[in-house]
Amino acid sequence: MEGQTIIAEHRFPNEEPERFRAMAAELVALKPDLLLAAGASAARAAKAATTTVPIVFIVVPDPVAAGLVQSLAHPGGNVTGLTNFAVQLCAKRLEYLKEAIPSVSRVGLLVNPNVDITRRYIEESEAAAAQLRLTLQLVEVRTLGDLERAFDTMVKSRLQAAVLAPDGLFFQARAVIPKLALARRVPICAYSRETFEPGSLMSYGPDHLTIFRRAAIYADKVLKGMKPTALPVEQPTRFELLVNLKTARALGLTLPQSLLLRAHEAVE
Repeated sequence: MEGQTIIAEHRFPNEEPERFRAMAAELVALKPDLLLAAGASAARAAKAATTTVPIVFIVVPDPVAAGLVQSLAHPGGNVTGLTNFAVQLCAKRLEYLKEAIPSVSRVGLLVNPNVDITRRYIEESEAAAAQLRLTLQLVEVRTLGDLERAFDTMVKSRLQAAVLAPDGLFFQARAVIPKLALARRVPICAYSRETFEPGSLMSYGPDHLTIFRRAAIYADKVLKGMKPTALPVEQPTRFELLVNLKTARALGLTLPQSLLLRAHEAVE
């Protein structure tokens, strides 16, 4: 019960790199019993701020590559948490996009270059694009103000569709991106239910709501005395393919029956 059995102090860095570090230091100065960090940037800032306060991270794409843990099975140190496998799913999103629109040959990859993990998204996506015989063009978005320009760039480059790299910036813009895309007739493949529901054509990714709920279980274990090093990093077990039939019609697309049969949900 918040305020009685637990007190939660919140900080929102607004996807600004320098604020992650400052706010992590603020929280550590309060001497908390636990730090929860959503996303790789928050988790890395938290780890840099303390070696003693237990840290549970949430939806970190690759915690080993990010330097947060030694391995998934044996985290080591004061950090553990839950990964969302975001890097490994880049190829599958392109594969599903190609199946949804067989004629597509030129695809944009929206990325936030401010985030270190972006390099891994690019590498995985480029390898998958080569296998699928797709031309992949990077479209950089550093701030919310860059989004409209990014979509105009895609139109000028004659890109036929686009994929979102999982990132907090695009989560913030989840209601804006589908509108910009639909206005320019650019089909979008998102990476979660939350980034899909405002109107993206499709999405493939783990169930993030379940991951956040599982984070509460990890937090409870740590608060009851379990060391983070004794808690293996948890990997997602449920992945959702979601398609939006209304958006497909608005874009003049007929999605293949084979794709619809495999979709967890086809919404109107």
